[in-house]
Amino acid sequence: MSDQLHPLAPHHLPGFITAPSDTDVWMVVMGVFLIVAVLSVGNFYLKLHSLPERMAHKSQKLQFEIVAVLGLLALFTHVHLFWIAALLLALIDLPDFGTPLRSIAGSVEKIAGGPSSDVVAEESGEAGHAPTLAVTEEPKPRAPKKEVHRHA
Repeated sequence: MSDQLHPLAPHHLPGFITAPSDTDVWMVVMGVFLIVAVLSVGNFYLKLHSLPERMAHKSQKLQFEIVAVLGLLALFTHVHLFWIAALLLALIDLPDFGTPLRSIAGSVEKIAGGPSSDVVAEESGEAGHAPTLAVTEEPKPRAPKKEVHRHA
């Protein structure tokens, strides 16, 4: 600072006051601290926000997709109820309804005389192997339908 101070200025100036041509070190330090703090808080927010998705990642695909959609809705709409619903859904293990229903459907197809799911999978090439011709039985002739007489 200059050797001559204004007569009304205090004789002892604090250390954070710099001369007009000097660099304000405390302002640079606070600027860097502010940038680091904003990035750290944003990173923490995004990690916390993706918590339900990371928890549901090891569950069923449908449950994971529902949790992911709820998480995105919560992120873009700022409705925190979606995030809470996603977290609760991620914590709950939903039972597998698909496997028993597929088994029932296969059994009903066998009873009805339709093609089994293995034959359908082989014909469409979904079994992971090259499509092969399935040996199918000749369909049994159905009994003719009885004519229904209606009352006039």
